[in-house]
Amino acid sequence: MLEDGDEELELNLLGDQERREARQGLEQEEEAEELTEHAKRPISSKDKRAMVLLCVLYLIQGVPLGLALGSVPFLLKDHLSYSQLATFALSSYPYSLKLLWSPIVDSIFSPYVGRRKSWIIPMQLTVGSVMLYMSLNVQRLMDNPENHVNELTFVFTSLVLISATQDIAVDGWALTLLSHENLSYASTCQTIGLNTGYFASFTVFLAFNSVEFSEKWGVPHLTLSGYLRFWSIACYLVTFWLLFFKKEDKEVATEADLSIKGVYKTIWAICKLKHVQSLIVIHFFGKLGFAANEAATSLKMVEKGFKREDLAIAVLIDFPFQIIGGYLAASWSRGDRPLRPWIWAFWPRLGFGLMATFIVYYFPKTPISTGFFVFLIVHTVFSSFSSTVQFVGISAFHTRISDPLIGGTYMTLLNTFTNLGGTWPKWFILKGVMSNLKPLYIGVDALSVATCKVTEAGTELAVKGREYIYLWSHLLTVISASECVSEHGQATCREIGGTCVTETDGYYIISAACFIFGIVFLVAYIIPTAKKLQELPPLAWRVKLS
Repeated sequence: MLEDGDEELELNLLGDQERREARQGLEQEEEAEELTEHAKRPISSKDKRAMVLLCVLYLIQGVPLGLALGSVPFLLKDHLSYSQLATFALSSYPYSLKLLWSPIVDSIFSPYVGRRKSWIIPMQLTVGSVMLYMSLNVQRLMDNPENHVNELTFVFTSLVLISATQDIAVDGWALTLLSHENLSYASTCQTIGLNTGYFASFTVFLAFNSVEFSEKWGVPHLTLSGYLRFWSIACYLVTFWLLFFKKEDKEVATEADLSIKGVYKTIWAICKLKHVQSLIVIHFFGKLGFAANEAATSLKMVEKGFKREDLAIAVLIDFPFQIIGGYLAASWSRGDRPLRPWIWAFWPRLGFGLMATFIVYYFPKTPISTGFFVFLIVHTVFSSFSSTVQFVGISAFHTRISDPLIGGTYMTLLNTFTNLGGTWPKWFILKGVMSNLKPLYIGVDALSVATCKVTEAGTELAVKGREYIYLWSHLLTVISASECVSEHGQATCREIGGTCVTETDGYYIISAACFIFGIVFLVAYIIPTAKKLQELPPLAWRVKLS
């Protein structure tokens, strides 16, 4: 047994790395005790006001996302093929690539205006201006969307790009706006704000934009132009309040290198941490298991005859449950196992994704019964609840391990791979991947085989592909037709007296492949890796800023 002098000698013989780890362990224990003590205290008035502000800022960010990722693709579905929709889906990518310019947001600012307000104010003004422009031109673009796919993609990509830039600043501000003991509620504010903005622009808008819904419930009909104009005014008002009535607290001075080059070097140093690399792998492939469900299920249900206003009602009923789920997930994520609810929610989310595939396959002929509609609502509620638990759980974990000194960049680094994991599969699922050797498509459009069958004088001609031969009156005529997948292709088939018959639906093939991969990846990698990651102290996720 060592004497006191021997223990002191042994401690002195420890290397710098061992002493640093020992010191981090003591600091971690003190921090845990402090958090436990603060958790018992009620939320201060200052933190409550900060939470309201964060909800409003995230709300404004959610509006463009709801349009670009939700309602506009639904409105375009009747006119475009899945391949064309895949092109428009590129508008969501800036949210997943914002890491590329996040160091600029963290490094360049006006001390007079405030580190975060220097970016939030101009970004909100720009969002409001773009929405105002869109309100004046959207009717022209939506009347013939097949001729304006590129312009629509460019405009909404720009809108999402600006919102993504604002998100960097808001994420960084959240780390200093809230007190340390209430940081876990930042993810709750993000959930409430983003989901409210997203679903206001998605399901709520689609419901009020539907003529049938307006006539059935006696509510005014809402146009896309009027909706955009409303939110442009809201952006201007919130920006005015931020500029003149909200003062940003000055951050503690530091000697760390916060230049653009210095922050980029810090990102690289963070990415070289082994546990950060493991987390990135989880984020990049973790959502692939339910990617097909989230990218195409709603579109397939509408294709089967499910009315978009009925879908909107289902999601409206579901929205309060998402708010409850966000609050519960934030509470569950506090403690020594913050990733536990996130891991548990994988199983029901995969299960409900598989169930959605069967719902599409066995979807009844319209009009659907009340019982089936109630079943859809229950499925939507539980499916989105598991998704919300995962979103809030992982966001709370990111908030816990991020370094406030470069909060915008660190949060963006982690959230980038989370978002990218959900967006990169969409293009491949909807459009497909072409092999360099031969046309080998892996996607809903590519794996689907649709045949236009034309019956003339008792003879049925199967017409496949983009070129087909139609024999009539002993004349050989080559007729160009679109694929028999989009509404345009189906309309072309009907014009020549044909009927579109889907022989193979690629949606089911893609769904099965995603589900199998999701189960294997969850068991083999995600669960064992996540359990190790949550055991690491917060200081292990930080690097020294030179």
